[in-house]
Amino acid sequence: MDNAAPQSPAGLSTTPSWLLNQSASHAARLLSEGFAAHDLRGYHYRLLATLAEDGPASQADLGRRCAIDRSDVVAAINDLAGRGLVVRAPDPADRRRNVISATDAGADEARRMGATLERVQADLLAPLSATEREQLTRLLTRLLRHHSRH
Repeated sequence: MDNAAPQSPAGLSTTPSWLLNQSASHAARLLSEGFAAHDLRGYHYRLLATLAEDGPASQADLGRRCAIDRSDVVAAINDLAGRGLVVRAPDPADRRRNVISATDAGADEARRMGATLERVQADLLAPLSATEREQLTRLLTRLLRHHSRH
């Protein structure tokens, strides 16, 4: 596979938006490949990691916290439940809702996928020093916060 940067007009290839887009595409590809080794996808990891960090939650709450569309949450939970990584149980406070919990196998998978995420981050950011990585993270966080308010 050719890892050379895509060719584009010089005026475009030096703009932050183009650089962010190209970096995001590369990051998405690396993550997709990394999670494919688990036979899972990024949204599976987001759900499992959220359950591992925060404990059981309703499907609706998981969707909001993970920024995943309601119908996609249902499909992902069905998939994870079919693999024995999560279980559904009626919410004792409202039996119309389901509460989703990670199984021990699901918590283990979340840890393994977290390790994959760390390896992908190391690969993606390999050319940067630790200080540069922290600076990049701070700057990207600031951009995202700004644009999430507008």
